[in-house]
Amino acid sequence: MNGKTEHMNGGMESPDKEVNGEKEEQTDKDGEKESDENKDQEVLLIQDTGFNVTITCPGVEEFELPVSSMELVQEIHQVLMDREDTCHRTCFSLQLDGQTLDNFAELKSIEGLKEGSVIKVVEEPYTIREARIHLRHIRDLLKSVDPGDAYAGVDCNSVSFLNIITAGDILEKKHKDSLDCTPPDYIMPGSKERPLLPLHPNIKELKTPPCLKVLTLSGWNPPPGNRKLHGDLIYLYAVTLEEKKYHITASTRGFYVNQCTEDVFNPKAAAQKFLSHTLIELLNQLSPAFKRNFSMLLKKRGQKHPFERVPTPYQVYTWMAPLQEHTVDYIRAEDAFSTRLGYEEHIPGQTRDWNEEDTKNERLSRILEREQEQSVVYGSIDFGKTVVTNDKYKELLQKSASQLKIRPHKVLNEKEEEVELYSSIECKGIVGNDQRHYVLDLLRTFPPDVNFSEVSPDELSNDMRNHGYPLKHRHKLCCLRQELVDAFVENRYVAFVRTAAYHFQQMQIHKKASQDLEKESKLKAISAATKTVVPGEKEKSDDKDMAEAETEEAKKIVEALTDKENQTVEESSKDIVKKAAKAVGSLSETEFNLTFNPDVFQETCQTCSAVLQKEKQAVKEAAEFLVLHQIPTLVNDCLDHSSPPIDGATLTEAMHTRGVNMRYLGKLAETVSKYKSVSYIYTICIAEMITRAAKHLYKIHMQGIDQTTLSAAISHFLNCLVGSFPTPHPGVSVDEGKGTRKKNKRRNKGIAISIDNTEWVNETPKSLWKKIIDEVDEYFHYTLECDSIDSAVEKYGIQKVSLLRSFCQCVGVQILLREYNLEIRSRAIFAEDDIVNVFPVVKHIHPRASDAYHFFSSGQSKIQQGSLKEGYDLICEALNLLNNVYGAMHPEIAACLRLLARLNYIMGDYPEAMSYQQRAVLMSERVLGIDHPNTITEYAHLALYCFANNQVSSALRLMYRTRYLALLCHGENHPETGLIDSNIGLILHAVEEYDRSLTFLEHALQLYQRFYGSKSLKVAMSYHLVARTHSCRGDFRAALNSEKEAYTIYRQMLGEEHERTKESGECLKHLTQQAVVFQKKMNEIVKGEKVTSLAGLQIQTPSMHSVMEMLNVINGIVFVQISPDEIERLRKEIGKKPEQKAGEKDSESKASDSGNESDNVNSPEKDDLAKTEKQLINGEVHVEEIAVGH
Repeated sequence: MNGKTEHMNGGMESPDKEVNGEKEEQTDKDGEKESDENKDQEVLLIQDTGFNVTITCPGVEEFELPVSSMELVQEIHQVLMDREDTCHRTCFSLQLDGQTLDNFAELKSIEGLKEGSVIKVVEEPYTIREARIHLRHIRDLLKSVDPGDAYAGVDCNSVSFLNIITAGDILEKKHKDSLDCTPPDYIMPGSKERPLLPLHPNIKELKTPPCLKVLTLSGWNPPPGNRKLHGDLIYLYAVTLEEKKYHITASTRGFYVNQCTEDVFNPKAAAQKFLSHTLIELLNQLSPAFKRNFSMLLKKRGQKHPFERVPTPYQVYTWMAPLQEHTVDYIRAEDAFSTRLGYEEHIPGQTRDWNEEDTKNERLSRILEREQEQSVVYGSIDFGKTVVTNDKYKELLQKSASQLKIRPHKVLNEKEEEVELYSSIECKGIVGNDQRHYVLDLLRTFPPDVNFSEVSPDELSNDMRNHGYPLKHRHKLCCLRQELVDAFVENRYVAFVRTAAYHFQQMQIHKKASQDLEKESKLKAISAATKTVVPGEKEKSDDKDMAEAETEEAKKIVEALTDKENQTVEESSKDIVKKAAKAVGSLSETEFNLTFNPDVFQETCQTCSAVLQKEKQAVKEAAEFLVLHQIPTLVNDCLDHSSPPIDGATLTEAMHTRGVNMRYLGKLAETVSKYKSVSYIYTICIAEMITRAAKHLYKIHMQGIDQTTLSAAISHFLNCLVGSFPTPHPGVSVDEGKGTRKKNKRRNKGIAISIDNTEWVNETPKSLWKKIIDEVDEYFHYTLECDSIDSAVEKYGIQKVSLLRSFCQCVGVQILLREYNLEIRSRAIFAEDDIVNVFPVVKHIHPRASDAYHFFSSGQSKIQQGSLKEGYDLICEALNLLNNVYGAMHPEIAACLRLLARLNYIMGDYPEAMSYQQRAVLMSERVLGIDHPNTITEYAHLALYCFANNQVSSALRLMYRTRYLALLCHGENHPETGLIDSNIGLILHAVEEYDRSLTFLEHALQLYQRFYGSKSLKVAMSYHLVARTHSCRGDFRAALNSEKEAYTIYRQMLGEEHERTKESGECLKHLTQQAVVFQKKMNEIVKGEKVTSLAGLQIQTPSMHSVMEMLNVINGIVFVQISPDEIERLRKEIGKKPEQKAGEKDSESKASDSGNESDNVNSPEKDDLAKTEKQLINGEVHVEEIAVGH
């Protein structure tokens, strides 16, 4: 099936894809080594041909539609159901030369279909299924611009505010937009105000006038037998805005008004028989108000970007929502209490196999029909007393054990018999009644974390004991993460090959005394791979590159030494491998083998491994590697400020990427607290520990609460968590006696409750914070020095609004969108009516698009080599494959779009860059959330591209939005705020708003001094920007002082001969001259002398070009010198597909043009792509840099 069909219907296909009818297998190791020529051929296979067809439809002028040869007929069907003039039709077929087209046929397979062919839309008779699909489609149309479903979390709808922020579609603004440069007061530097209403701006504008008062199923359903014989399918009831009531029949021929009333059943057609094939056409005839408002609705719907309408792959919720009006909606009611079978797809063959879904649930239940002792054929159900194994299970689990680095091992049962396992002993294998093989209880799949286990301290090294390990944890299932296992094994493998290569070199030196001694030093030390990392110490990039080259060379040597087919390997060479294996703790003496026995350190399991001590040591060293290497490495990354965490979620992601479990959050906080330059990360760590501790307590708090008091309990918990009022009233009272329940119902203006859990009513801020402090100490082994929200704010710099946001997102609470006075001390902040909803918090594991990754990596290589066109094409193909696997909306596609936008920007195609980035922002808002850290980044990028397209006002609005979202997440104490302020200051500088520009630039300077140090090159650049602004204001003395600071830093850090130092020196001379001239004029004025002119003063207004250059510098965008002719040639080559270009908008309406690429797919924005001398002026590379080089 064509991939576009898959993602239009929300489907997901496997990594195996069909390309021109041929199945493309997932690439294996051999496939990855194929030549570039084969890769280029792959790209050509996927290319399709675009052409135009003419569509004729009843009641609409014929129009041309761009299509692709690889599309299905069904996709044209979808486009017509989405177009403004044909969207009200659902029951029709497509005909070519009188022949009905198969919905599942690819266009290239249809005989006679070519450029200019005429496809006719033919109305078809309805069935009950088609009539129900038509009604749902009409309902979706009527709700298409209403945000109610998005806020309620229904049908994978979610909100987006980009077009509201930019006051319309930025792609449709042909000229400079009106300049409104005034920033809101609440985003100005130094403002303590954190309003919440701007998070959902102008939501009233999202509303449209209603088209109908009521549209529902009639109570006369279903049609009686005699009426079914007349073609009656469904009866409907509608009330128009004119208060007229109609009973409507949906028949096989279409829709008409019948003569039924609420009391009398008369299904005959009314006197005025408006038989219409669609319900919209009938309602247009019955109600002028419907016709007028529905036309307005379609126009507003047409103004929305397709990405604002496409369903997301999973439901995304907002933590704040307005109170929605609850209206009559029969489809919503039916969805709530019945299955959606028959609704979801428009083609019978695509209906989801619900029988298969039911079968899965039945299988799991059937598994347990028999006694467990009889059904378990692998593992143990009695904690190791009885252990069984099975050859089939061993065969199946061997594959996964190899990938997960699980060591095959033997355990003893109660009869002292050896049993071989490829998993933890607690993993149970069950053959169900359906003869399928199941595994259960996989909690101990990965090796145990001895740092949080009940082992003797003597088992651990001195270093670990000095760090305070082992520590107690509340459960005994603490395991190391897979990311840590992979990193540890890779680290030891590098040490292994370096050790072996070093010994091999030594052996060669002894054999050949004349050999050059340089090789001895080349592979001498393995300590770089195994040493303890000290935070703050960094390897130079040149040393790192050399180390990587040495490792590759060493690997080749080791491969020769360990080649089993090589019969000439000497005994001395085998001895080298043996020494290297022993040095790194390999479990084999003849090769590198580092796998983990998940059953070591289990009291209930008796292992009989000959290398048990080695297995235990491997587990202990992996846990030690986490503390002594991974956490310090993470801190080093933070000290760079290269990719700083924005909030608790991104901090969690950073820790997990390094393989660090969240129970080490206290250790991380203890480490970063020693470095003032990462104080913001310390704040995020503390806030995340408080949030997680509050989540643990919230779960206990909500247990056993009567459902009638849930909102009161949630609001009371929030008051105790973030409120400063010492005695908030929960709004309910406890009924102490069953007999007095009714009498006490309204006492204290609350609801009487009589349930098991009433302790929450007595909770106070003081008692809750005492529990939070205890929970943080017990779970994270960190002592908080605060006893209330106010002391936490004062001590750690936490923002109340940030804590409220993270807690609501963490536990799934949705509060009412309004302004909350979080600083009030005289009353409670939240009432029970402020709790709008609770939603499930669901984790997602995405399948890896391996083929897309293959194309993406190839594209990266081409870009690094300077082959822009080939790289661009490959990344576009990666985008198409991502669409096939993930559908139209996905975080990886959003990041892919961001990269394509950056590539277009680098090549000078600013409009195309803005187009791609607009889609990236919309997708990020929809699939990640309107205030997600990635969304903040996307907004900042789009602002830059808008400025490049002379849309200065839009650029400022986007940057103001960026700063507002950043303030909600982390406040002003963050290096990203400095970058945002620099951008805002430069754009304001470009429009000659010098005073406001200076406010932001000076604040950015303060932040850079705090985080990078007073001698940082970023600080020097900030001084230079401030000097430019002072100069434009005519304050040459202040400009001179700032530029002196910049020059001093450049001279100290870069030397007298560096280009930047010379430029700063020239600037100093110019400012000095201007200051002298200005002072002379001022002296003349003071003396009362007549000043005829201010000749000699040169106050230059900034040019857009110079501001763009500075924006590129501060954002880490590097341009390598490529001639304009070369760029123009590349641009023409990339744009050689006019059909594809012409069909772009239409493809978007099919929800298939989501093309682009992803950060998670090894984004070059996080890889140091092209290492050119022209990196940044300050010699540092920003995290979002993409450089292009030959």
